[in-house]
Amino acid sequence: MNAVIILVIAVLLVLLYGVSVYNGLVVARQRVREGWSDIETQLKRRYDLIPNLVSTVKGYAAHEQGTLEKVIAARSEAMNTSFHSVEGKAKTEGMLSEALKSLFALSENYPDLKANTNFLALQNELTDTENKIQASRRFYNSVVLALNTKVEMFPGNLVAGAFHFQKEPFFELSEEEKDSVQASPSVRF
Repeated sequence: MNAVIILVIAVLLVLLYGVSVYNGLVVARQRVREGWSDIETQLKRRYDLIPNLVSTVKGYAAHEQGTLEKVIAARSEAMNTSFHSVEGKAKTEGMLSEALKSLFALSENYPDLKANTNFLALQNELTDTENKIQASRRFYNSVVLALNTKVEMFPGNLVAGAFHFQKEPFFELSEEEKDSVQASPSVRF
């Protein structure tokens, strides 16, 4: 009789542990979804700012059509890339970031544009948005790390496999962004 009670208690403890691991995986998956939602929100804000920025620049730099078209094309491609593909979204967002950098570099050639309050306000808004995107990416990647660790570690991997929890991809820098981060700045006096 005592052996049966001990066996029942052991089975209950294993089941409770399994439920605890399962619930931890659910929480981690929800945090990943929350992190991705934060990224989507900030990217939407970025997409909404870009047309106003391009319109402001057009008035000052009409003959710089190629740069403006690159920004518009990169924005369109980024908006049309599915939010379900983290890798694809990261790539198109990297291309958009590079196009925006060239747009801001263009403003250096136009002192009137640099002094325009509307342009400055839009540039500040976009800079703020870029900072929020970076923060959202860091949060997303940290919760992806937590989920992926739970999915891979024993005994969580047994529960994860049984309930089809999968690893999620990180939102990583594009190759262009990696190159620009790794490039050493040239300093001249």
